[in-house]
Amino acid sequence: MKFLKKLFKWIVILIGLLIVVLYATDTDYLIKAVRTIYLTGHSTAYLEDYKKFDNEPIAIGTPQPWPEHKDYNTVEETETLKKINKANGTIAYVIIKNDSIWFENYYDGFGENSKSNSFSMAKSYVSGLMGKAIQQGYIKSLDQPVSDFLPTFSEGLAAKMTVGDLSSMCSGTNWDEAYYSPLSITTRAYFDDDLEKVMLGLKVVDEPGKVYKYASGDTQLLAMVIEKATGKKMYKYLEESFWKPLGCENSTLWQVDSKENDLVKAYCCIASNAKDFARYGKLFKDHGKWNGKQILDSAFVAKSIKPRFKESPEYGYGWWLKHQNGKDFFMMRGHLGQYVIVEPEDNVIIVRLGHSKGSNVEVASFTEDITTYINEAYKMLEK
Repeated sequence: MKFLKKLFKWIVILIGLLIVVLYATDTDYLIKAVRTIYLTGHSTAYLEDYKKFDNEPIAIGTPQPWPEHKDYNTVEETETLKKINKANGTIAYVIIKNDSIWFENYYDGFGENSKSNSFSMAKSYVSGLMGKAIQQGYIKSLDQPVSDFLPTFSEGLAAKMTVGDLSSMCSGTNWDEAYYSPLSITTRAYFDDDLEKVMLGLKVVDEPGKVYKYASGDTQLLAMVIEKATGKKMYKYLEESFWKPLGCENSTLWQVDSKENDLVKAYCCIASNAKDFARYGKLFKDHGKWNGKQILDSAFVAKSIKPRFKESPEYGYGWWLKHQNGKDFFMMRGHLGQYVIVEPEDNVIIVRLGHSKGSNVEVASFTEDITTYINEAYKMLEK
């Protein structure tokens, strides 16, 4: 018994010392990481982790349900699709044809209205809100310096960084896009209670506007710019600009760093469902129009879904671009295989949400699952 008491005492002392060290080295965010992610059996962010964090609500306006296609759910999933859905833990797979729900299925206890984390699909929304802010005159243009809104970036190379550079991922900052390293800035940003402090500590080490480099920090900085420019919180700006006008059927949540600081995790973390996410893809498919009303400037939409750099044809302004089977797709993408994939010529939108994108965890690359989700959707459509 004495041995157990001594052991317990030393464990408590060691834990106490560890906590002191974490605070002393400014890595106390790891305490939150352990509590919310690692102790739940996960090694990275997961679909329903939003329940572990602070969130701000985004309300709906007048719901506009998607119509059902005349051939709604008349075709079964292909065997290949069934296999990949099971292997990768798909929770939603939806095909929208001619603006009508052609096929939908949900798995693993999730339903059509179930919320799950968008992860980096949120980046497309943030870029669109930048376009909206330009359209409304809050931001002059894509070429306006970031330093006009965030004076921290007023000197040296940082002074050359523009709002458009943030949207197209060419800021030149020293951001490290490492999801599985507990000591990376990406991990810190996900768990730190003061996200603004983290972001203002970034350094611009390469000339902005020259080379594409995928960096979630660019989108986070962009959101901070938008809030400074508009005087509105991002979740409210999303609500009034897109969520209500597009007739979303479900209210949603956007994670914030803390209730006290109230800064959205702009590079990720809108918790919603497949069919409400799909509306944003439809908006860009239709050149910024919704039910005949111009919600977003068509010239901005056209620019968003074209590459900024010839050397990096996979990315535009907040959207991923993929050429496959002679077709040009643009898409929203998230960390665990969250996709809204749009082919405007065929008037097709494919949505897939799930727990995993497969064994390939490489960042900023087109993983094999994307090819499969597209190919199998078209095989089903051709039956």
